[in-house]
Amino acid sequence: MSEVTTARKPDVFEGVDPAIRERTKKMLMYFIVFAIVMLFAGFTSAYIVSNMGQYWVHVPASNAFWFSNLLLVASSVSLWFAVRSMRQNEKSKALIALGMTLVLGIGFTLSQAAGWNHLSELGMGWTVSEHESGMNAYRWNSIESIMDGEAVYGVDYEVYRNGQAVLYSAERQEFYASDDPLMVKPITRDIARTSNSGGGYLWALIAVHILHLTFGFIYLVVNGIRVAVGKIHANDVVQLQSLSIYWHFMGALWLYLFAFLFYLN
Repeated sequence: MSEVTTARKPDVFEGVDPAIRERTKKMLMYFIVFAIVMLFAGFTSAYIVSNMGQYWVHVPASNAFWFSNLLLVASSVSLWFAVRSMRQNEKSKALIALGMTLVLGIGFTLSQAAGWNHLSELGMGWTVSEHESGMNAYRWNSIESIMDGEAVYGVDYEVYRNGQAVLYSAERQEFYASDDPLMVKPITRDIARTSNSGGGYLWALIAVHILHLTFGFIYLVVNGIRVAVGKIHANDVVQLQSLSIYWHFMGALWLYLFAFLFYLN
């Protein structure tokens, strides 16, 4: 009876100079980062163009979102410390730092959920309505849902056009142009029809970011296992460095989205 042997799958970088291997893997991660940047730049540009000259519903960020930002920055610091510890052959410290990065990442996710829930309770955030074509239309801060909620104009949100805040009568529940101080001609219907009409692009931005964040968590856990079993060691930390590049980039990407959602638009 012949003995069956299982052939080992060859490593793509087997026999390659370690320095070349490290540069190649880093370059592959940079290409991934560049592709994601171009994707988000496209969605952002489309959103801005679709809303040019329209009404913008501005909502300030809640404390939960600011707290999530602090957790995100802290997770990047702990991941940097993990790479540094691994380079110094301090495996236990690297594992602790990776575990801390995971905990902070989970905290970031939970605080994000709290922030979105807060907006939802006020009638703000994402709404889904059926378009005339029968397809779902995703709206960011739809004025109808906000007016049906508990949000207070001037405190929780404001509506802008060309950099000027429109006027609002709580008694009449009507909006008026900034140059109509006597509140003669309501523009509520115009705001409802045109405000944040490109919300679908923002929905795509957030959905794609959540997807990439999920990949980041998976990549973090996988590399933690690699450190634990010794596949990543002091003489080979390129996979941990690639994770670090991706994680820091996703953090910077959220900070950009945070500024765009709550301040730039």
